[in-house]
Amino acid sequence: MLKVGLIGCGGMGSTHANCYGALKEYVELAAVADLDYEKAKKISDQFGGKIYTTGEELIANEDLDIIDICLPTFLHTKHAVLAMEKGSNVFLEKPVCLNMDEAKLLLDTQKKTGVKMQIGQVIRFWDEYVWLKNAVDAGTYGKVVSGVFTRLSPNPRWSWENWYNNPDRSGSMALDLHIHDVDFIRFLMGEPDDISSLATRSADGVIQQLFTTYQYGDAVITSEGCWDYPDNFPFQMNFRVKLEKATVLYENSTLTVYLENGEKMIPEIQAEFDQDEDVGINISSLGAYYNEIKHFVCCVSDDKPIEIAPLSEAIKSLELDLREIHSAGGVKK
Repeated sequence: MLKVGLIGCGGMGSTHANCYGALKEYVELAAVADLDYEKAKKISDQFGGKIYTTGEELIANEDLDIIDICLPTFLHTKHAVLAMEKGSNVFLEKPVCLNMDEAKLLLDTQKKTGVKMQIGQVIRFWDEYVWLKNAVDAGTYGKVVSGVFTRLSPNPRWSWENWYNNPDRSGSMALDLHIHDVDFIRFLMGEPDDISSLATRSADGVIQQLFTTYQYGDAVITSEGCWDYPDNFPFQMNFRVKLEKATVLYENSTLTVYLENGEKMIPEIQAEFDQDEDVGINISSLGAYYNEIKHFVCCVSDDKPIEIAPLSEAIKSLELDLREIHSAGGVKK
């Protein structure tokens, strides 16, 4: 039985707690930490675990197999380094960190300690995106000709101390929200030959919407990320990928394949785990979050390398995202 410590008990931390609850045959939630005692107590009452006020206290006082960090991005590196130096394997929410100096410290610490580390790039585990990845890798419908990926959201003013809207803490929408599609495009297509980005900005010059074009030989991919839509605007995550023999559309949570012969089909996707939990984030189903947590737990339990979303991959996606931000003129003008 693996012992887990959870640092950060907000929306994402609650999502992870529910995943560990679903994996209770394999893991025990032994400790939780949050500055908000009531949030920590709610998780502890439901799943167990000693309550701490800070992540530093939890790391210092507990000997754990896994430490799961669901804190604002500016706190990621500090806590991940402490956890690795304590000897715990680390699951760290995305984006991995804010800059390449922090990235180097994380890589160096992991190499020194030898612990396992997975980053919460959950789209790599999202069933419909996994289906697309498998179809492209297998060449089922030929090569990719073009693709469009979008991720749109109301402004996340609900966050603790409004940290999302502080670019020094979050890296802005371009790093926090957009990183999902940056990472999946890399996962699907590899490193681009060239990129070009344009942005729209808030009144104080911070990126709120980013459009990027990626060149892959003759194939062209575009992505759009924005979190500055009205409060009543529905969260959207969509893609449209044109292949040589079909076009694949994911829209309104439905995956449809339009074949070149005029037929269309809706692939039958059997989710390994599907449970709805209202924990205060845009996506209620635990499916993909369960998938990524289970992958990490199994790798730790079986002492196998992290294959799908290791630290090294997340850092390459961070580097590409930072290139896009630079191409658009920087986080803030």
